[in-house]
Amino acid sequence: MSVEEVLALPAAVSVATAAKALGIGPDKAYELIKREEFPARTISLGSTRKVSTASLWEALGLAY
Repeated sequence: MSVEEVLALPAAVSVATAAKALGIGPDKAYELIKREEFPARTISLGSTRKVSTASLWEALGLAY
């Protein structure tokens, strides 16, 4: 995923999208979330989990 694509993401994204931006697979991302080691802030919405795009940018060193 390019920097431009990451910067164009909406306010919150799926774990799979965040994993792609981080260069890892979704299974690894969910494993890190379970161990509370995921580098970006996650948000629980019922049975769905989203990732804060601002915290994803920060984890990737793209924060303004």
